[in-house]
Amino acid sequence: MAYIPDREPISAWTRIALAYRRHSGSYAYILHRISGIGLTVYLFIHILALSSLTKGKAEFMAEMKTFTTLPFKVMEWGLGLLVMFHAFNGIRIAVVDLGNGARYQKKLLAFVYVVGVAVVLGMFVLIFNAELFAR
Repeated sequence: MAYIPDREPISAWTRIALAYRRHSGSYAYILHRISGIGLTVYLFIHILALSSLTKGKAEFMAEMKTFTTLPFKVMEWGLGLLVMFHAFNGIRIAVVDLGNGARYQKKLLAFVYVVGVAVVLGMFVLIFNAELFAR
């Protein structure tokens, strides 16, 4: 018979979360995992959306027209946010792991945040160009 510890899993997770050391690297680790999960969820949604191709061109074009509405543009911008953070933080992790980057990890993380914000703001202008500069 298997051993089953008599403890509540919820309280164990709460204790672990409260004992977690909070510093910049910890938050980058958590955000990297969250962005990875978000990108995985997006992948499945993307495949589901492309399945309308099997229903014909008219159905696909109607779905694509829906994707050009404002709520979907906001979600597209959020997707860009996930992609940019995950990509730039992944590069930072590779530099820290492969080279002598451990001593510069906080500076690299600040660089990731600054470049990420700049790129995401540029994406905002590109995605919402019609709404921002409509005459």
